[in-house]
Amino acid sequence: PGPRASPVPYRRPRFLRGSSSSPGAADASRRPDSRPVRSPARGRTLPWNAGYAEIINAEKSEFNEDQAACGKLCIRRCEFGAEEEWLTLCPEEFLTGHYWALFDGHGGPAAAILAANTLHSCLRRQLEAVVEGLVATQPPMHLNGRCICPSDPQFVEEKGIRAEDLVIGALESAFQECDEVIGRELEASGQMGGCTALVAVSLQGKLYMANAGDSRAILVRRDEIRPLSFEFTPETERQRIQQLAFVYPELLAGEFTRLEFPRRLKGDDLGQKVLFRDHHMSGWSYKRVEKSDLKYPLIHGQGRQARLLGTLAVSRGLGDHQLRVLDTNIQLKPFLLSVPQVTVLDVDQLELQEDDVVVMATDGLWDVLSNEQVAWLVRSFLPGNQEDPHRFSKLAQMLIHSTQGKEDSLTEEGQVSYDDVSVFVIPLHSQGQESSDH
Repeated sequence: PGPRASPVPYRRPRFLRGSSSSPGAADASRRPDSRPVRSPARGRTLPWNAGYAEIINAEKSEFNEDQAACGKLCIRRCEFGAEEEWLTLCPEEFLTGHYWALFDGHGGPAAAILAANTLHSCLRRQLEAVVEGLVATQPPMHLNGRCICPSDPQFVEEKGIRAEDLVIGALESAFQECDEVIGRELEASGQMGGCTALVAVSLQGKLYMANAGDSRAILVRRDEIRPLSFEFTPETERQRIQQLAFVYPELLAGEFTRLEFPRRLKGDDLGQKVLFRDHHMSGWSYKRVEKSDLKYPLIHGQGRQARLLGTLAVSRGLGDHQLRVLDTNIQLKPFLLSVPQVTVLDVDQLELQEDDVVVMATDGLWDVLSNEQVAWLVRSFLPGNQEDPHRFSKLAQMLIHSTQGKEDSLTEEGQVSYDDVSVFVIPLHSQGQESSDH
């Protein structure tokens, strides 16, 4: 075992102000008389009765590698000006939604802090650029209203393009834009590091879950557990990573082999036929071992120990522009994707109950608790606390404590998470009511 990435020296970023690791506002969650809980991402006080989501800062400082943000998305209505520039018609909100995000940093907190303070703004800009298409019955071919071809609506319909596809595209573009911002900022300040990103957006009766990394979100209902995200690790994206190394072998600089073997090959394996697989294979075959096969594997290890180029445990995320394999000039960034996978939950189509929730958490929670164990804890806790206005905050705190031996834990005996753990619990019942009200 080891850290998510190879250790790199960390210096306090010059673009950040203030630092404190002593108990204070960041530790409000452990004081029984405290009312607010501060988000580590922005230092913003979140009310305990926020209604839709609350976060427990779990005794972290604002410079912890786990960062989070949540708030209201205010999307303005715009149109093309004479010079094809977006102009704001009026300052009033035209479309509103809500946003939650978890960022799990590695190599220092700088990338996660930047993401927590930047991604929501990138997303708002991307949504404002397509807002006219979002509110249309069908997204128009030309956003400025022109009709070049009378059959344009038919072409859009045949492609199956819907308003939700514009939100998905906005999320994908926002992640890409945020990644570029992080790259510029960290290079300018001489910093390194990266982070995973898990983002939920509630908009027009749907919940969009965008994931780049190994955090996870699940829907928990009385009789259903539904995964809303899927982890991206060197193992889950093996074929994509191997394909890239096949097309651009220079990325490995002659130091690695792209082939996968059940174990690291030794000199005694030369000339023997052993199991292997390449980028085009989901199954396995045999090949005769050559000298080049003895190089360090592009992907090595299994499960939580799997590493990309012996360095990184995730295959998607933000940042890591300067990350290189130890003692080489081999960059990891070409193998990493900042583009998220987006799943869509149609909340309006669900017959929601008061205890229906979405649980979002960084990998520290899922390392020791399964989806089923988390769902059991949710179902055990919420029905008995119906009158508690803080019950979702307390549930988030209880989930964190269950990974640290502070509660009656469902984890295997002696199994404790030593990773940072951050959790959002989002009650869907209030989201469904809000959607119908508006």
